[in-house]
Amino acid sequence: MGIQPDMILARSDHPVPRDICDKIAAFCDVDPQAVIPMETADTIYEVPLSLQERGLGDYLIDRLHLDAGPRDLADWREMVDRLRRPTHTAEVAVVGKYVELHDAYLSVKEALVHAGIHHSTEIDIRWVHSEDLERRTPEDVLDGVDAIIVPGGFGERGWEGKVRAAQYAREHRVPYLGLCLGLQAMVTEFARNVCGMEDANSTEVDPETLHPVISLLEEQEGVTNKGGTMRLGHYPCALKPDTLAANCLGEDLVQERHRHRWEFNNAYQSTLEEAGLTISGSSPDGKLAEIGEITGHPFMLGTQFHPELQSRPNRPHPLFRGLIGAVLSIRRPADSTAPQGLKTT
Repeated sequence: MGIQPDMILARSDHPVPRDICDKIAAFCDVDPQAVIPMETADTIYEVPLSLQERGLGDYLIDRLHLDAGPRDLADWREMVDRLRRPTHTAEVAVVGKYVELHDAYLSVKEALVHAGIHHSTEIDIRWVHSEDLERRTPEDVLDGVDAIIVPGGFGERGWEGKVRAAQYAREHRVPYLGLCLGLQAMVTEFARNVCGMEDANSTEVDPETLHPVISLLEEQEGVTNKGGTMRLGHYPCALKPDTLAANCLGEDLVQERHRHRWEFNNAYQSTLEEAGLTISGSSPDGKLAEIGEITGHPFMLGTQFHPELQSRPNRPHPLFRGLIGAVLSIRRPADSTAPQGLKTT
């Protein structure tokens, strides 16, 4: 015996007339109002508006006997309108080793879209394979981009390409956001090319490096059965006042999501900070570096956590918002005395 449906979503690439919905209802023995046309939308964020207009909300409230107040999607509609009618464009390079499959970085992509909505900016992503930066010059691969993101990952494949992307961003003053491994690439590049530690590296890549600026957490030493033994989940991050990170996040303490094993090596903090790399966010006890940024750069910041995982279309993560704000500020410095992204509103 088959299961009798209570409601049907009628997927279609074309408009579904009411008479077709009535015919589906008759053949499937459901109420006519229980057949909800679900036409292909230009953006996934339009889907809630479409479902509401087709009566899904009212039907569910009635069917489930809910005591619900008025439905107000005005803010969401205004957000979708900004997405569909941008007034600016920005090209952002995402430098990773899985860029053939864009879904590998879907949360990063969507966080960029969210920041673009906030700034009425269409985001064009240039997917850059990090290994290409090991075979070609960064100028050939990254020329013309407005910003660079190096997302998270593991392993040595493509590592040097990510370090070169960070170097290009620093030397050419291109706004840069490093996510987890992207912070580690930024720190390694700075140690090598600014502090003169030519051998600086992560022990994940070179266990014998003379300058392990990125190393394993103490509790990770000797772990062989990996499983769920990384630093996972929400951890607090205390912000250093009057820094780019603090100005973007607008709070003294934030909670962010983590997924990693290797960390910034605190033994090098004073040396790097004297040269211009500020640890602007750390665990409340000061033992773990969470955010690093380059002093004097328009926007060059890396996080040990994954801010993309907490971004929402109507609440873009402040660091992504800050990245795109910095891009727009560089284009029109006369319009503002500070990058748009540095404002907390």
